[in-house]
Amino acid sequence: MRNVKAEIGEELYKINITSQTGNTLVADEPFENGGKNLGFAPKELLASALAACTAATLRMYANHKGYDLQEVKVETELFWDKEAGKTSIQRKVEFVGNLDEEQRSKLLRIANSCPVHKILQNPIEISTILGSI
Repeated sequence: MRNVKAEIGEELYKINITSQTGNTLVADEPFENGGKNLGFAPKELLASALAACTAATLRMYANHKGYDLQEVKVETELFWDKEAGKTSIQRKVEFVGNLDEEQRSKLLRIANSCPVHKILQNPIEISTILGSI
């Protein structure tokens, strides 16, 4: 698994994120949380990982099957119920192309096969250690 590094200095709440492969992005909190809205908020990054993975998985499958899928649109919305200790994500997909109902149904089922979907549906354990990065 590739690692990701996040760094924050004194500027509230701008976070520079770098992947092991050298990709970078900025995360931030929205204005209402004291940030400058310079990038995705952390919860948006989590929801966007599912959206991106879903879109890529559907594209790969449609290409493999030769479906006339011109575009996939995925929208995710993350809800966190602090009191119930529960997170739920609503995912909406739209297919643009010349697809019959059987192909649309199959693609809808394939959406649940994306790796991020599988990760998020299983128990998640997070451990934190102190060390030099």
